[in-house]
Amino acid sequence: MCLSIPSKVVSVDGEYAEVEFGGVRKTVGITFVKDVKVGDYLLVHSGFAIEKISEKDALETLECWEEIERAGGIG
Repeated sequence: MCLSIPSKVVSVDGEYAEVEFGGVRKTVGITFVKDVKVGDYLLVHSGFAIEKISEKDALETLECWEEIERAGGIG
């Protein structure tokens, strides 16, 4: 099973973007996703953006992650 985290793009530099999720910033590869811009939401897995998603979907998914965390996490 693979998990990906919705992350908001805060900067773009060539084939890389700096993204933020849960207060953490990370540089990820964006070669698999076209037309990445600041403000976009990306699904990130293993250091690479794998898909662009809508802000609505990203925020709904992040809310689910927060509910899981409040319930004590996974496993």
